[in-house]
Amino acid sequence: MLFQILSGGISFAQIVALLIALVLGISVHEFSHAAMATWLGDSLPRQQGRLTLAPAAHLDVMGSLMFLIAGFGWGKPVQYNPYALRAGPRSGPALVAVAGPVSNFIFAAIVAIPVRVMPLVFGASLDTLSRSAGPDGTLFNLLLNVIYFNLILGTFNLIPVFPLDGFSVLEGVLPAELAEPFAQTQQWGMFLLLGLILLDRYVNILGFIIDGPVTTLLFFLVRAGT
Repeated sequence: MLFQILSGGISFAQIVALLIALVLGISVHEFSHAAMATWLGDSLPRQQGRLTLAPAAHLDVMGSLMFLIAGFGWGKPVQYNPYALRAGPRSGPALVAVAGPVSNFIFAAIVAIPVRVMPLVFGASLDTLSRSAGPDGTLFNLLLNVIYFNLILGTFNLIPVFPLDGFSVLEGVLPAELAEPFAQTQQWGMFLLLGLILLDRYVNILGFIIDGPVTTLLFFLVRAGT
């Protein structure tokens, strides 16, 4: 992504749209983790100032730079005490984990509402708006980027590899006899994830996992029925 910015492959409007989408998506995601942990009875996220939508509370400098440089990154992880969650130390973390991706899908669906209304307001098709250089096209593409990034963020985090949310979700729903050996893969999770990201440059593994669901959801949210 950084190469595209430096080479002029992305316009200034697209850069702004991507940055806004990045900030909003991560803030919603991390806030939802904090909100779920708080709702389940743990006071730690509130004490650490994470029960807010303010981006400054959730953005990680290195993680944000990695989004721009490599196309992937992370927000500041929400800390919580699994033994303080009234759902228990297995189901509780799964609920906290799944809250992040689900919030991104819900946020994308909410932002899709004005996107669907805009063709009626401006009397133009979706394709015409996406190519427009005027304020209508700028706003349309900004909203579209917010939808697209949130769908990617939600889908990517559901991959069941540590430290992604999908790992905790799967660990929480597996039977105890399977959850324990699966939990042991945590020590290799970061290496596996980095391997997937590096290998993706050659065999498009992550693209295969993510592109299908994101494309389907994007079509359903923005174009279905139009």
